[in-house]
Amino acid sequence: MEAENAEVAVLVEKMAGLHAAISKLPSLDPSPAVDALFTELVAACVPPSPVDVARLGPGPRRVREELIRLCSDAEGRLEAHYADALAAFDNPLDHLHRFPYYGNYVSLGRLEYELVARYAAAAPARVAFVGSGPLPFSSLVLAARHMPEAVFDNYDLDAAANARARRLVRADADVGARMSFRTADVADLGAELGAYDVIFLAALVGVAAEEKARIIAHLGRHMADGAALVVRSAHGARGFLYPIVDPADVARGGFDVLAVYHPDDEVINSVIVARRAASSTGRTTVPGGALPVVSPPCRCCDMATRVLPEKRMDMVAAAEELSF
Repeated sequence: MEAENAEVAVLVEKMAGLHAAISKLPSLDPSPAVDALFTELVAACVPPSPVDVARLGPGPRRVREELIRLCSDAEGRLEAHYADALAAFDNPLDHLHRFPYYGNYVSLGRLEYELVARYAAAAPARVAFVGSGPLPFSSLVLAARHMPEAVFDNYDLDAAANARARRLVRADADVGARMSFRTADVADLGAELGAYDVIFLAALVGVAAEEKARIIAHLGRHMADGAALVVRSAHGARGFLYPIVDPADVARGGFDVLAVYHPDDEVINSVIVARRAASSTGRTTVPGGALPVVSPPCRCCDMATRVLPEKRMDMVAAAEELSF
């Protein structure tokens, strides 16, 4: 226990130092200084850690909350920068591998597809992604690699982000025809949520735990019985980068929690897969009272993934850091 406490203390001190350095930056637009500090931040958070962010004191808790906000801001600026650069190509989707974190998104998309196919919906026809942003990598990965027949509706609060995203699919007759981008607050959506077989909730939609819980409860009131919800979360030290979602909050929102997966590789986000509970069940707790953690990594759908049509996004298997 003493060794764990010391490890947590070192991590908290590291986070405080990085927070101070990032806060002093004149801008969070992509630059060598910004990239270096956020690379250092991610590297510090990726290794397994005994930290429980729910038990942090007031000072470290504020540092964590502010780091998440800074990460959200920087991530949005990075995506907007690359969305604009990619839009200059005749077919932007041929060049997605130029994004520095391309490989991470490919891995996350494969993971989420495998979990959904195994636990919830093998062949969804209509999919919504809430919080898609200016560079909707997750939807593009899922649509091109794993769900070649599905229609994707992408929701974001920012009209400018949606305008950037539309330009990326303009030249692809297949993916472009199956993608829409809608400017809306999910809290304002009602009956239309009942049309989706799967809804993905981005990690940075509802940064505060209470806000995230309200969004999940809203989805639970309007999604169709049996529809799947995929919620991105975080675990351990990765909770300094992204909000941590309590599976119990998902269950209280009207869902049966089917699986929880915590990656231990370059994929940062944890994944919670749930199913909208039948109206008659009224379930308010995680089934059986136990956390259904999936381990080791799910690879049950590798064969299904390999036989799906290969599309443009299969050009490069890993991220390449290329300049424009």
